[in-house]
Amino acid sequence: MELKKDIKQFILYLIVGGLATIVEWAVFYLLDNIMAINYMIATAIAFIISTFANWLFGRIILFQKTQNTAKEIIKIYLTSIAGLIMNLLIMWIAIETFHMNEMLSKIIATCIVFFWNFLIRKLFIYKI
Repeated sequence: MELKKDIKQFILYLIVGGLATIVEWAVFYLLDNIMAINYMIATAIAFIISTFANWLFGRIILFQKTQNTAKEIIKIYLTSIAGLIMNLLIMWIAIETFHMNEMLSKIIATCIVFFWNFLIRKLFIYKI
């Protein structure tokens, strides 16, 4: 029964993550391609905005509301620092070492960090 619950949570988190990913990629594209902001800065800003979107969508769709919203958001951003560092590192390696397109690098980084975000929320923040 636990496996079914985990699969259901993961599928719902795919939806939550998908919505947050749309936000992240749109912001990154706008900053990087339209506004010509450095890809590292665009990555950080897009990640910060999408982390909030991920928290909001997750709260609405998947995770139970907590008593202290401010504390919950602080936990999300504190644990997301590692995700941001991973995101920036992957972007830097993909672009500077492998000379990949910035948007493609962003897509790859997002997909990798997605699993980190799910596990942190499931095991440490919401403990579901």
